[in-house]
Amino acid sequence: MKFEDFIGKGQVRKASKDISLAKSLVKTAYTDLEFLNTVPLNENSARKVMGNYYDVLRFLKEKGEVIIAEKFDRFRKLRNKINYYGKDISIEEAKENSDEIKKIINVLKLKYLEGI
Repeated sequence: MKFEDFIGKGQVRKASKDISLAKSLVKTAYTDLEFLNTVPLNENSARKVMGNYYDVLRFLKEKGEVIIAEKFDRFRKLRNKINYYGKDISIEEAKENSDEIKKIINVLKLKYLEGI
């Protein structure tokens, strides 16, 4: 369901921008990202690292970026398979996806978060 659907149903209310909250969420995402960069990828950590990288990306979700939105959806599906269906992920796949997520985060940061 899209955010606009919740607005249409009256399940959310409009609020003014909360710049301090936005800064806090971005700071939390980057703190988590720094932590994830210290976790070695191995057979035991690959699933959790991948899921947590996705969670960091979720804070910086696309704003009309078609290609990034498609990648984000691919990561969402992968994360759901890992978290809800017990899918294993190889170290190589986790590294490739983690690297791609880091690149997306940097693109979004430069494009949208510099002014926050």
